[in-house]
Amino acid sequence: MDNIMHSEEFSKIGFGGGCHWCTEGIFESLIGIKAVNQGWIASIGCDAELSEAVEVYFDESIISLQTLIEIHLHTHASTANHSMRQKYRSAIYTYNDAQNQDAKRVLDSLQCDFDKKIITQVLPFDAFKKNKDELTNYLYSSPDKPFCKTYIHPKLRILLARFKHQVNERKLALCIPNND
Repeated sequence: MDNIMHSEEFSKIGFGGGCHWCTEGIFESLIGIKAVNQGWIASIGCDAELSEAVEVYFDESIISLQTLIEIHLHTHASTANHSMRQKYRSAIYTYNDAQNQDAKRVLDSLQCDFDKKIITQVLPFDAFKKNKDELTNYLYSSPDKPFCKTYIHPKLRILLARFKHQVNERKLALCIPNND
C-alpha cells in the first residue's frame, strides 16, 4: 500500500466528520479509491488537536474531488454542531493551497443541497496518526458487528441511494448482502 500512497498518479485528501470507522467504510466502498488510512488528523491553530479522520488516496480520472466532498457531506452530520465535535471534527483536510481553494469552492457550491448551513470546515493538513492495524478496515473485516449494522450500514444505504454509480457494488455486497 505504501507504493500506492506515494504514487504521483493519485491525489490525497483528508475527511473528518463522525467516527473514523464510518468514514473509512464509506470511502473504502467507492470506485477510484486506491487507499484509505484511518486514524486522527490535526490541522493548525485552534484545530491543532487530533480528531478522528481518514486520509483518502484517489484517482481523479475516476472520481472527482467534488464527488468525494459531496459524498462526505451527505454521509455525516455536516450541518450539526454537537457536543462531540472536537472528537469528530467536520472537516476537509487539504494538502496544498490549490486543493484548499478547490475544496472551499466545492463546499460553497454544495450549500444549496442542504436546508441548514454546512458547518464542515476546509482546513490545512498538519499531522496524521494512524490507528492500530487491528482497528482498521473495520467495516469489511467485521460487517455483521452491531456497530456496523447500527451506524455504518445506514450511511452505506445513503451512498447507494444518492451515489450508486460511484459505489464498488461488488465490494459493498461483501458487507451488505443484496444491498439490503
